[in-house]
Amino acid sequence: MLVILSVVVVGALVAVLLVLRTPAGDEGERLASASTAAPSVPASADPASPPARKSVLLDVEGAVIEEFSGDCASSGHRYLCRYVGERLAALDPGLPARGGLTIRTTIDQRLQRAVQRAVDTRVHRDDPQVATQVMIVPGEGAIRAMATSSGNGDVPGFQQGTTAMPYTLAAAFAAGLRSDDGFLVPDRYYAPSYSAFKNCANQAVGDPSHSVGDREKKGKRFVTLRSGTREAVNTFFMLLEEKVGLCETVRMAERLGLRRTDGSPLREFETFTLGVNETDPVSVATSYATLAARGRFCEPTVITEIRDGSGAPRSFPPRCREVLDPAVADAVTGVLSDAPAGSAPRGVGREAAGMPGTVNGHTAAWYAGYTPALASAVSLGDSRGAFHHTLRDVTISGRHYPGGEASSIPASIWKETMTEAVRGTPETGFTRPDAERFGACRDACPS
Repeated sequence: MLVILSVVVVGALVAVLLVLRTPAGDEGERLASASTAAPSVPASADPASPPARKSVLLDVEGAVIEEFSGDCASSGHRYLCRYVGERLAALDPGLPARGGLTIRTTIDQRLQRAVQRAVDTRVHRDDPQVATQVMIVPGEGAIRAMATSSGNGDVPGFQQGTTAMPYTLAAAFAAGLRSDDGFLVPDRYYAPSYSAFKNCANQAVGDPSHSVGDREKKGKRFVTLRSGTREAVNTFFMLLEEKVGLCETVRMAERLGLRRTDGSPLREFETFTLGVNETDPVSVATSYATLAARGRFCEPTVITEIRDGSGAPRSFPPRCREVLDPAVADAVTGVLSDAPAGSAPRGVGREAAGMPGTVNGHTAAWYAGYTPALASAVSLGDSRGAFHHTLRDVTISGRHYPGGEASSIPASIWKETMTEAVRGTPETGFTRPDAERFGACRDACPS
């Protein structure tokens, strides 16, 4: 009888200890700061405890996307799985492998399917080229879709090319220039001196021996902020960056949300405006979402809540701040929405603004743009190394591209998915630019 009583008492003590070891949630804890919390103990750490149940990913409506184990090899959404895993690891390095979590995300499964379908149609999973798309809600930072053609879910960073030009455009409007201000532009640009470009450490980084040319040789002509952006004129944007300042342009890009893929500071070269920094679609889509939100920057987020069954959930509300005069953002949008007929922003079913991302030598290609309610960026490049494996003379998804025609793939993906995204949603429009402040020309008019 005493033996039986001892077993019961010991069993009760073990149960109490297991309850005490279960970590409680911390409602309202921020995703960015939660890495300072004490590590959680996995439920399976005690050999006497039963196997932990599987963690699960939920979409924005609370429906199941898939099970989550931290090992993304068997995931049906490997890019999403990897991204969620990285966010969980920021909370606690052991959290991705822990079972029993219910992870609510910002993902809209209708958009997720549309993006994956469009990406897979144009770039096969066994192609060395990788196409990736991300959709983000302006003013919230909520990632609605993220998909890649990469079979293992890895998303390499690529130079963003001419999708970087709007940062210089925003810096120009902030400095007081107007949409029809411009310069006489040659077909080839050389920095007039080393000090023509100074980085944010006030170091001269101009290179008078380095030339920048235009893809189309049209001779010396007058190009404005509006026409230079519409045609993505390299030499014009070098002159514009020289006028408004390299550091001012870099700081503008940072405020809008641009980050390098490797986490290091943005490279402050004179050709910054031509998109020489390697970045990823989350970062580029975020920066464009800030413009769509009229200067309101929000940290990109994919997790809104985590429950582990042991207490209150941990929730992660949007983290936003105003970083740009709304009128300046409207002026940029006014220029970016002035797209040529037949280009990606035309015909999506809503007002839209965007910019193609042509990269020197066709080492990568992009398209980034937005409607008032959704921003998106698409990248394409070779996973083996973009500089050694360009988009010239390549076969992608069974189709041969002899020249640089593959650079059109991101725009076609963007247009198809954004057209699907706006279907059935309320119609909204952009705020019109202040014509008195930004219209016509003021101090850089044609002579």
